[in-house]
Amino acid sequence: MKKNININITQGQQKLPHAHINIIIDVIRAFTVSHYAFLNGIKEIILTNDISMAKILRHTNTPCITSGEVQGYKIPEFDYGNSPYDLNEAEISDKTLIQKTTNGVSVTLALLNADYIFVTGYSNAANTIQYINKLITTIPENSIHINLIASHPSGDEDLACAEYMKYLLLNNTQQHKEEETVYRILHSEAAKKFLNSDNKDFSPIDLVLCSIKKKNDFAMKIYMQNKLIKIKKAKIHELKFTK
Repeated sequence: MKKNININITQGQQKLPHAHINIIIDVIRAFTVSHYAFLNGIKEIILTNDISMAKILRHTNTPCITSGEVQGYKIPEFDYGNSPYDLNEAEISDKTLIQKTTNGVSVTLALLNADYIFVTGYSNAANTIQYINKLITTIPENSIHINLIASHPSGDEDLACAEYMKYLLLNNTQQHKEEETVYRILHSEAAKKFLNSDNKDFSPIDLVLCSIKKKNDFAMKIYMQNKLIKIKKAKIHELKFTK
């Protein structure tokens, strides 16, 4: 039986009713950072809104690094800022990343009221939808409620990605939608600050990485473990269809 998929797109941090699936989107740059960190071998990511907690967690027995920003700028005490390029180049294999950002992380921690929660930027959007299409077959209800949450309250880059993901969920794959999404990301208000090459916190390379699709075999799924909110890789091929 074909399932009825109800897709709701919202922007920013706002109260939402319980859903089967929440997908929080931060293109420039939080969850692009997360994606490249996983591609570069990070083991898991802990999300926090608290700089002091991040510094405490960094000194646990597990090898940890910190990454994050306040209003886009690197937190001085952190190992890395909010740069996918830096996390892609760093020696981080098998470490835990502690991540704090203004929009993506904050909105995720506020919207845990769903059976399944995922985070993504544009770079992992198509892989995330591939996972979710498979996940939907395992949910017993015939009517599935999905929230696509553009974490920036007014930014067009996250909204463009949300609309693109809705397009994919409805099984549309035309190339023009991809091109339109990339155009909106690169011409968004948030993208403008990356065009000043003198500002090391806003590298043009980061903007490029935020607008490129990377093919891989996982989505980024939220888990709660030992009272911590974590992102871990959810492998697409490990999710089984129900009969």
